[in-house]
Amino acid sequence: MVLVPGFFGFANLGDFAYFGHVRDLLAEIGPGLGIDGEVRALRTEPTASLPRRAALLCQGIAELLDEAPGEVTVVGHSSGGLDARLLLSPGVELPTPADVEASARAVRAVVSVSTPHHGTPLAQGFGSLLGQQLLQLLSLATIRVLRTGRLPISLALKLARVVRSPGSRPGGVVDQLFLELLADFSADRRRALEAFFANVKSDQGLLAQIAPPGMDVFNASTQDRPGLRYGCVVTRARPPGLRSLWHAGLDPYAQATHAMFVGLYRFASATPEGWRPRLTTAHADVMRRAYGRIPGPDANDGIVPTLSQVRGDLIGAVWADHHDILGHFHEPTHVPPHFDWMASGTGFDRAGFEGIWRKVAAYVARPAR
Repeated sequence: MVLVPGFFGFANLGDFAYFGHVRDLLAEIGPGLGIDGEVRALRTEPTASLPRRAALLCQGIAELLDEAPGEVTVVGHSSGGLDARLLLSPGVELPTPADVEASARAVRAVVSVSTPHHGTPLAQGFGSLLGQQLLQLLSLATIRVLRTGRLPISLALKLARVVRSPGSRPGGVVDQLFLELLADFSADRRRALEAFFANVKSDQGLLAQIAPPGMDVFNASTQDRPGLRYGCVVTRARPPGLRSLWHAGLDPYAQATHAMFVGLYRFASATPEGWRPRLTTAHADVMRRAYGRIPGPDANDGIVPTLSQVRGDLIGAVWADHHDILGHFHEPTHVPPHFDWMASGTGFDRAGFEGIWRKVAAYVARPAR
């Protein structure tokens, strides 16, 4: 099983494990379901164009097949699910010397998790110069939180103000916050992070492509591979309000990071007027069981509209934000600890995490059609 990160996708930058909890759980439960082999997270370039990211996925699969021939299941979080769809589209040409068709033929199933199959309005906000700076700042803050458990409260409050009202803050303020966060790391780690973000800054092609207009083009030009199973996991956060605030927690740090989440949620809710993807009866039934009713077009997980994530077999729908689903929720006493990227107030916990990923493993283990 290969795990493909999305556009916050630092995969494994030093000891920052994007998929750490997912990888460990799948490796633990897979053999009991008949899934043999390795679970491996692949590196990607977070904001590179979809053809570039799909080419990197192709190369990663080719390297695995060189090590040991066999079948591959791709699990893509966020835009990682789009990378897989593009690689597997029949006749696709990608910028790589690797054999695209050989890599694609080895894939037996694809699972997309919180993937913007119909785009996300948030990508349009990140497309401006200030938006790109903000994306880097949020990525660095996420890396810091997953490593240490939380940000300094003063930085969390400043970041919350920027995220809630980015247009009112000059780029210099964002740059200064970035430098303050960077200063908390060792010299060696700072150099690694600086190199990482320099690479991110050099290729921003993904952002326009995963905005709703870009995904209209992608969906019109990308075909599913016949006979391949495509499954999805859908996430939804609670709309910001007293309930989400209460679930987030009442300490000042939780309040500050909840304010960041509110800003992201509002950006992600700005779907085009009248937009609603076509749902099957099976899709509708799963979401009604999970949420009580079919979510509206503005419902989202803080990054991607919930209905934008629906495509193929709907494995499960959960109350979780965009990074909760990866194990980045608040449960610091678990071994290893779970640290929340920001307090969204979804109530997602270890039991929910294990439940949904067991469903993913069971779907992967099913015999091919």
